[in-house]
Amino acid sequence: MEIKKYLKDNLLIFDGAMGTMLQREGLPIGDNPEIFGLKNPDKLLKIHKKYLEAGSNVLTTNTFGCNELKVTKLGYTVEEIIDNAIKIAKQAISESDKSKPRFVALDIGPIGEMLEPMGTLSFDRAYEIFKRQAIQGEKSGADLIIIETMMDLYEAKAAVLAAKENTNLPVICTMTFDENGRSFTGCLPESMVATLEGLGVDALGVNCSLGPKQLLPIVKIITGLSNVPVIVQANAGLPEIEDGKTIYKMTANEFFQGVKKFVDLGVSIIGGCCGTNETFIKEVCDNMDLLQKKSPNKKESTIVCSASKYVDVQGPTIVGERLNPTGRQPLIDAYYSGNNDYVINLALEQSNEGSEILNLNVGVPDLDEEKAMKRVIKGIQEVVDTPLQIDSSNVKALEAGLRYYNGRTIVNSVNGKEKSLQSVLPLVKKYGACVVGLTLDERGIPSTAEGRFEIAKKIVERAEIYGIKRSDIFIDCLSLTVSAQQSEAMETIKAIKMVKEKLGCKTILGVSNISFGIPNRPALNNTYLNLALGAGLDLPIINTENKIMVESVYAYKVINNMDKGCLEFIDKFKDVSAVKQVNKSMKEVDLTLEDAIERGLKEEAKDLTFEILETEDENYVLDEVLIPALDKVGNKYDKGELFLPQMIQSAETVKIALNIIKDRLSNNNSSSKGKIIVATVQGDIHDIGKNIVKIMLENYGYEVIDLGKDVPIEEVVKRAKEENIELIGLSALMTTTVENMKKTIEALKENDISAKVFVGGAVVTEEYAEKINADYYSKDAKSAVEIAKINFKYKI
Repeated sequence: MEIKKYLKDNLLIFDGAMGTMLQREGLPIGDNPEIFGLKNPDKLLKIHKKYLEAGSNVLTTNTFGCNELKVTKLGYTVEEIIDNAIKIAKQAISESDKSKPRFVALDIGPIGEMLEPMGTLSFDRAYEIFKRQAIQGEKSGADLIIIETMMDLYEAKAAVLAAKENTNLPVICTMTFDENGRSFTGCLPESMVATLEGLGVDALGVNCSLGPKQLLPIVKIITGLSNVPVIVQANAGLPEIEDGKTIYKMTANEFFQGVKKFVDLGVSIIGGCCGTNETFIKEVCDNMDLLQKKSPNKKESTIVCSASKYVDVQGPTIVGERLNPTGRQPLIDAYYSGNNDYVINLALEQSNEGSEILNLNVGVPDLDEEKAMKRVIKGIQEVVDTPLQIDSSNVKALEAGLRYYNGRTIVNSVNGKEKSLQSVLPLVKKYGACVVGLTLDERGIPSTAEGRFEIAKKIVERAEIYGIKRSDIFIDCLSLTVSAQQSEAMETIKAIKMVKEKLGCKTILGVSNISFGIPNRPALNNTYLNLALGAGLDLPIINTENKIMVESVYAYKVINNMDKGCLEFIDKFKDVSAVKQVNKSMKEVDLTLEDAIERGLKEEAKDLTFEILETEDENYVLDEVLIPALDKVGNKYDKGELFLPQMIQSAETVKIALNIIKDRLSNNNSSSKGKIIVATVQGDIHDIGKNIVKIMLENYGYEVIDLGKDVPIEEVVKRAKEENIELIGLSALMTTTVENMKKTIEALKENDISAKVFVGGAVVTEEYAEKINADYYSKDAKSAVEIAKINFKYKI
């Protein structure tokens, strides 16, 4: 039986943790689990059979880390490991009870390196890595693909596209979230659901990181939005570390009670993650009579999002218009020259002014629009979290934007022409975007509201044939300048009302078009905006420099009873005079180096550093400008106002300024505040957290000796002696390698090395740090900097 058909009427039960079971079967600390399974097929077969005996419908292959960046270095191929893992899972099924359907899921985990802009791995390279895994999975006979434990929505998107474009297998994707409701890179559950569902996954959800209790609020969000089946694979509670070992103390029955709450919310796929074993799955399967498959209590939503910010369009939502080059020569020049900093600044300005979505158009003559779209989107998303609307008449540019955008966007636009419908709508469906429908066709723009309505109806009907939901379609009834077509201005307003009432679609309008060629444009624009809002306009595309227009949108929501209790309006305008003064001063004051760092504007930071160095010395720039700027960014990160991508971009921007200072102080050793070793402990191949710590420490003026990942204990000791090190940072992400953290500290002490040691990583707690006699516990990169400050006492 096909898995999707089975899932329609049944709960689907995955297995539990593979790593936990492999350790029980003798997996040595630091060994590669996939290669251990390849060398010990009998033990892998035993694990699968235990899960089948417990009642699992789905066996997950032992291929979580089987990508070419990891296994080829160890002398193996992706193909042989995947083929072996699937054959063993299938053998287990063939030798088990055949009374209920059983399936094999190819397991694909994160690559282990960060994608751009946080890391150096490109989206295209990640796609190729995942593609190789997916193709082999289908070739070897997997029934489905599960992409799991993703922390970065961009990486999840690359994996899903690789699986969907290169196989015919059902695809499930899960991400992992912290208790604050965000992934490691700042992704929100809402953004995950909107993006992955749009890409066409067959199920989505959450796994790892937390136990059932901590996951419940996140699962409520997911089930409240998802239109595809939801999967939850919780850990066996939160881990504790005893005697260097990670212990999960949750009982199987406690786990089942959490599962019951998930199923009551509408979750239809259940499994276990870290700490779970066959007894947890058996507890679930033995109590299936207490679990009743339910439909989630979903709300209607139209979500547009970046990874870390989303907008649910349920009323007037402001779209900023100033990333359109028409009539804007400085923007045209920036596009030609590749000056992303100018574009990013413009995006930031509009976001600060009140734009909730930014319309992006890079179409200028003789510019490679496809390449420019990719470059500009990547540049904006390094710094700005406001969702984008991709605006182009070039189909290749549209696809580039859709492919490389990290989130769910709006395509602007399709129209009633047959060529447009056939070329744009398939792209919208493939990438799961919303779409703007322009009310024009081969005959042009109808002069009447009725004519425009008929084109709108045609677009909606055609979009629905492609599987695009009506709630994701925004009809643009097109405003034309009153200087040329004055009699048609109210036809647009009439058409908006007809579309809302007769088609039930949302609407969008470029309001400023009404006033081209007319003096006192703001007066016309604002009046027309209010007429359009009254007719049912959802997405006004406006110039947010015009504060009256922004205020009009918020005022409309109050008057129309959309802003309950006027809470949004009061928060936005509680001190109008102060807001206006701030806006005025922002326009009058030049960009500072601190501003450039916070915004991640690299070229401007470079110019401003040289400018300051004309009057100040290098230590002043370092201690009075760069470090305070990083502190400010770090504080915003702590408060959840900025997220990991923005913090890394700020750090990379500081690095540019820091390199200038280092060049000027090349003969002066005092430029370093102290040497620090950082290393991921022996047996651990994950270095994401360690790399971020390195970036931050370097930008605070410390010399960092990065020993890399999977570092032998004796290498840490050797380098600490050679370099006369005063501070060492050790990282571990795997539960199987934390013991080596303890052993490294012991070896340092045995060799009379007096360096202080700070430890961190996903599985490390403050209590464990104390237990292994580490001097400091570092929960993140910012705390590592604070530790360095304390240890070196702000040395210059």
